[in-house]
Amino acid sequence: MILNISGVSKAYDGKDILRDVSFHIEEREKAALVGVNGAGKSTLLKIIMGLEEADSGYTVLSKDCRIGYLAQHQELEGSNTIYEQLLSVKSELLLLDDRIRASEKKMAHLEGDALEEEMESYARMTEAFERDGGYAYRSEVTGVLKGLGFSEDEFGKRIGDLSGGQKTRVALGRLLLTTPDIIMLDEPTNHLDMHSIEWLETYLMNYPSAVLIVSHDRYFLNRVVTKVVEIEGGTARTYSGNYDDFSVKKEALRKAAYAAWVNQEREREHQMAVIAKLKQFNREKSIRRAESREKMLNKMEVIEKPLTSDDQISFRFVPKEESGNDVLLAEGLAKSFGKEKLFSDISFEIHKGEHVAVIGDNGTGKSTLFKILNGVIRQDAGTITYGAHVVTSYYDQEMQVLDSAKTIFEEISDDYPSMTNTEIRTRLAAFLFTEEDVFKRIGDLSGGERARVSLCKLMLSNANFLMLDEPTNHLDINSREVLESAIRAYEGTVLCISHDRYFINRTATRILDLTKKHLLNYIGNYDYYLEKKEDVERAQLHSGIRTAEATADSSAKLDWKAQKEEEAKKRKQANDLKKLEMLIERLEEEDAAIDVLFEDPETAVNPEKLTELSRRKNELMRELEEAYGEWERLQDG
Repeated sequence: MILNISGVSKAYDGKDILRDVSFHIEEREKAALVGVNGAGKSTLLKIIMGLEEADSGYTVLSKDCRIGYLAQHQELEGSNTIYEQLLSVKSELLLLDDRIRASEKKMAHLEGDALEEEMESYARMTEAFERDGGYAYRSEVTGVLKGLGFSEDEFGKRIGDLSGGQKTRVALGRLLLTTPDIIMLDEPTNHLDMHSIEWLETYLMNYPSAVLIVSHDRYFLNRVVTKVVEIEGGTARTYSGNYDDFSVKKEALRKAAYAAWVNQEREREHQMAVIAKLKQFNREKSIRRAESREKMLNKMEVIEKPLTSDDQISFRFVPKEESGNDVLLAEGLAKSFGKEKLFSDISFEIHKGEHVAVIGDNGTGKSTLFKILNGVIRQDAGTITYGAHVVTSYYDQEMQVLDSAKTIFEEISDDYPSMTNTEIRTRLAAFLFTEEDVFKRIGDLSGGERARVSLCKLMLSNANFLMLDEPTNHLDINSREVLESAIRAYEGTVLCISHDRYFINRTATRILDLTKKHLLNYIGNYDYYLEKKEDVERAQLHSGIRTAEATADSSAKLDWKAQKEEEAKKRKQANDLKKLEMLIERLEEEDAAIDVLFEDPETAVNPEKLTELSRRKNELMRELEEAYGEWERLQDG
């Protein structure tokens, strides 16, 4: 055991955040800490690090354990470059390298015993240098930086000039290079693109020591962790397995807990009714019986009502009207900022009912593309055409459409003046804003609360074309799952930027990959994209970038054609199955009707009728046999 958490409790302003939380982490174990926003996950990490003090309980690290911690927000400053900042982790090797170089120069001017002594010292230093990875540390630093999404052109950027997300990536790189005995990461994937997340997954999966991760990225957790610790209602419960395993087990436990609560409530109501009835009899014996039951009822250990869907956001997207089949046509779009060309000659179509995900590395221009589509900024070239009856609604990841000076209530009432106060409160309650919460200022809200306000406005828009830029940012896992369900049930059209692969897998029917300043088209979800992506990369390795792009585009078109053919085949198969099932049902009904006629006394004395019915019944048996055979053939594909 490398870390033991025992009976940790913490309260703020009289409100319990953590109550008697206990669990442990074994050496080499990869564990996740999950829970809704505000559950106390980050607080617990700070308690483990000694940055906050628990009200009761304790945390114990194994002897000589080195712990590494990445907080959500980093305040790195200084004049170091990105490369220098990470290289400083290897300061002991740098000093040893300098001493080796100095020894080499010194030996050139020595002889005799002095030379012999210096050579022995040199041998010890080079042995230590090699043992500690001295010949690979610069490559290691470069590999980590590239893995975290920094290009070599960015290695020379000063720390003071970096964005918050870039500083977090630098801090993560430094942490990984220190190779602690246990790594604790608080939302490590927030500022990483997909390639960097995949690199980090592989790194952590192969990491030889323990890892504890707070994350809402379910795809990431599925790949990395083998244990999940959930903080819910202030208490902790441990589940073995990855996130999907946890989800299945938690749902089973939730159903069992709810059934136990319902049964107890039913029993309590029954006992109270019996007690009331016994007291009504107003006899000495009946009153004693009532008192006896009351004592038993008071001794009963009351089960708390489990959390239900009423405790999480709940909404549906319902378009006010249908759009035409052609929703959006973009042709020849291009955009540059100064000398930096984001993309050129971007063309694509979006059709009614499609759920399309736009993916790509950070900085490729995904958000810029969305801003162009929504008229926030202008393209340098190309045209955008919306189809008939298309009503759009745009979810901006920066949530700039919200007015920081307004209250939540004003944000809704000003945009939807026809809604009554009761209607507004009802809609906001679905997003967990109740009572005085609705009068909070937008500027005072957390990222998760602002996201819920934006989703509420998105729902009220009744648009038939939703454009969503990173809609799962700031949402906890429960809220992400509700959003997924809402999008899956939505009958309109969706164009979505996301790096949440789990979300994409559950909601997307097509993927557009913005890479190398072009869009590559994949008909399917994220798993399908991964399957086809390797073929494209092989084409790049063998044919060069220009040819590879053409190959990738051609491959995408072939994929699209094959997918359409497959979809048409499946539709025909489903239609044929439906027709066969209707035929079988009709034949069986006719066969049953003949059996009824056979039992009719009038039929029994009519030889001609009996012969005709027998002949038809034999025909029905043959037709049914053929229909069943054809139905089984179609079912088997």
